[in-house]
Amino acid sequence: MALDHAKPGEVIDVRPLGEALADARTTTLIKAERLEVLRLVLPAGKEIATHTAPGPITVHCLEGRVAFTVLGEERELGAGRMLHLGAGEPHSLRGIEDASLLVTLVLVK
Repeated sequence: MALDHAKPGEVIDVRPLGEALADARTTTLIKAERLEVLRLVLPAGKEIATHTAPGPITVHCLEGRVAFTVLGEERELGAGRMLHLGAGEPHSLRGIEDASLLVTLVLVK
């Protein structure tokens, strides 16, 4: 089943989900040849094990709080904070509070 992604020029709402966050799921918003943007939903207590991305990424916390481990250090991201990583940088996440994050991945070939 093909998923609907935003088309070029289409407006996408990335505001915090608020009360709807508890029932939300991770969603890919844009999928293009060299770019992917998703809203990552991470409930409190859930962990995403150490992994890498093939290209550079940005991670912008829209709401809630997460512990983001990178370069051997745990850093806290709260609403309005963001970080970026280079290609192949190992990282992991853990929800401190229910959170949603805007993740942008540059896809390399």
